[in-house]
Amino acid sequence: MTEEKVILVNEQDEPIGLMEKLEAHEKAVLHRAFSVFILNDKNEVMLQQRAHHKYHSPLLWTNTCCSHQREGETNTEAGTRRLQEEMGFTTELKELFHFIYKAPFDNGLTEHELDHVMIGYFNQEPKINTDEVENWKWMSIEAIKDDIQTQSEIYTVWFKIIFDEFYHYLEEHKL
Repeated sequence: MTEEKVILVNEQDEPIGLMEKLEAHEKAVLHRAFSVFILNDKNEVMLQQRAHHKYHSPLLWTNTCCSHQREGETNTEAGTRRLQEEMGFTTELKELFHFIYKAPFDNGLTEHELDHVMIGYFNQEPKINTDEVENWKWMSIEAIKDDIQTQSEIYTVWFKIIFDEFYHYLEEHKL
């Protein structure tokens, strides 16, 4: 099986090539990614705990799902695909914003991503893929903000970066 490739981009999100995912993380090359946040009608966010065997950030809590677009996929197509693969459901997604971040990990890998943040709504239980997801839960925006302040080490680095920006958007997108 061949390693999945990521789309290398410049700071304007223009594609400049493809690279194997692990190599891009080893070399800290800027690439396209996405993060999906699912909310329910109580305005709670569906969080996932990353599977224990993930090559980075295992067992950390994060947004509903995230990954990398494939060549030829739109951001929302990629988000919809990965939401089904990881959480076992689909729902309409809307892109809110994007930003660039760079974060080194203890294992020598570095995330350097132009991350497209999307939102969707769902009120049922997911059917998690245990190859990808260890656990899941609903949490209110306020509870997440408080929890990040008191135990930031249990959350992924990108989630903490996004959440500070993202919760302002939540107030504009309530059901």
